[in-house]
Amino acid sequence: MAPARHVLITGTSRGIGAALAEHHLAAGDLVIGCGRSRPELTHERYMHCELDITDDKAVERLFRDLKARIKTLDVLINNAGVASMNAIALTPVEVARRVMDTNFLAAFQFTRESMRMMRASPAARIVNLSTVAVPMRLEGEAVYAASKSALETFTRIAAREVAPFGITCNAIGPCPIRTKLTAGVGETKVQALVDRQAIRRWAVFADVVNIVDFFLRPESHMVTGQVVYLGGAG
Repeated sequence: MAPARHVLITGTSRGIGAALAEHHLAAGDLVIGCGRSRPELTHERYMHCELDITDDKAVERLFRDLKARIKTLDVLINNAGVASMNAIALTPVEVARRVMDTNFLAAFQFTRESMRMMRASPAARIVNLSTVAVPMRLEGEAVYAASKSALETFTRIAAREVAPFGITCNAIGPCPIRTKLTAGVGETKVQALVDRQAIRRWAVFADVVNIVDFFLRPESHMVTGQVVYLGGAG
């Protein structure tokens, strides 16, 4: 039996990306994951591409290979991201550039390349991972929030451009989840952020999966250009 969908997810080495990959494999999908390192995940329907998503040429080679192997792409989830939790005055320019390249420009390139493979899909979907740091305007996260804010604006405009091809484009802004990223910030600081939410608790991977599933449903064909923040942070 053929896989239900062809799903491309960036940043599947760990965290949210790994959870999404496992979820889609359980749903019967063919999952193409990518990241700098190989995850522990092994499955007959999982393909992993080890690459730097900010390397333009490497991404172009990835899509040439995908076009030869699977032809059609049904879902793109731009999940990969990096953060720089620091004051503006203490953030080196090269760090800011790496954050913007990873969080925004890589998602732009993956979206642009995926569009060509999605036109033959009956219900193509693009989902971008943003953050509650955008609406909360958190001190010390200016560069990170700016990169994700760019991604949100891109999501809303891309939704209009891809709509004629039957593709939707939405975003989700997770609140704090216990991942490697939040572990590097410090429990006290992150808990203070959680306490500012309407729902004052940490999210779990299943909360993200729930919203992604909603965006991906065939019945959600009229939902596009939307950003959903977890925890009532917006």
